Amino acid sequence: MWIFAIGFLAQAFFSARILLQWALSERAGRVLSPGAFWVLSLAGSYLFFVYGWLRDDFAIILGQFISYYIYIWNLREKAIWFHIPRPCRWVLGLTPFAAFVWLARDLPAFAATFLHNADVPLSLLLLGTAGQAVFTLRFVYQWLYSRRRGDSLLPAGFWMLSLAGSSMIVLYACLRHDPVLIVGQSFGLAAYLRNLMLSFRKTSQTQ
Repeated sequence: MWIFAIGFLAQAFFSARILLQWALSERAGRVLSPGAFWVLSLAGSYLFFVYGWLRDDFAIILGQFISYYIYIWNLREKAIWFHIPRPCRWVLGLTPFAAFVWLARDLPAFAATFLHNADVPLSLLLLGTAGQAVFTLRFVYQWLYSRRRGDSLLPAGFWMLSLAGSSMIVLYACLRHDPVLIVGQSFGLAAYLRNLMLSFRKTSQTQ
């Protein structure tokens, strides 16, 4: 139960970021990328990384590892990262690397625990990993898009990838009977769709 509690707390941060971003965007009539969105993202990702580790879920760990550092990049762009005390920045920055170094000490054991988990058949693992890959790709896309424009933005492509990846993860979660993923991902689908609508409306107004 306490492992699920960590997972639900992580999803609470993820849900809060979407609610906040959605509310601010609705008020402004356009898609916004508020600093609090990235603060909540980093907090949720840290906890979700721990949850994936405790659940022996390679798909979750892989997805969080990639997006984690993109959250930090956006916090730097928002001039928030360096307001965090230096010891906390070191812990936040090094924890995922330390975990992977620990795993790399015994690769056969890693494969047996994460890739050959009896509770997660290979076909299900591939589905979950693919969903996490698409879901994570949205932040890679957001990072490349934002770097090109010199600002932290959330473009329409980000929300398209969010919808696709989230749908795949919900299917994976249903098959694995994971209430944390089901609740967390289902909650975001409406917000992703609404942000996509706001993005298209803004584009049509500027044409």
